[in-house]
Amino acid sequence: MKVNRFADVDGYEAPNHTGCASFRLQGFDASASENFWVGMSHFLPGGGCTHEATPLEKVYVVTAGELTVITDDDEVTLGCHDSCHIPANEARSVENRSNHVASMVVVMPYPEGVER
Repeated sequence: MKVNRFADVDGYEAPNHTGCASFRLQGFDASASENFWVGMSHFLPGGGCTHEATPLEKVYVVTAGELTVITDDDEVTLGCHDSCHIPANEARSVENRSNHVASMVVVMPYPEGVER
């Protein structure tokens, strides 16, 4: 078992995110997870990520506040404990349209060829 206390985890710069503080909870240099990594992102009011597709599926779980997830076909606002699955190659963006900080857990497989 590998326990990581949130007070001790490292932050990282999430590409194409604004108004966002991201932390690696498991995987990469945080643990020996072999198939996926887990992060926590805190979005300030007005924060989010650009609308783009990635070749990796992902799962979002909102843990505080609310976040709007926009795809080419849909738009949904997720509240605390709501989750969604974004398939590989589906374009999406995320927006915090509220005046409160919103937080979500992100679970993703490792990209091809990336050192763990």
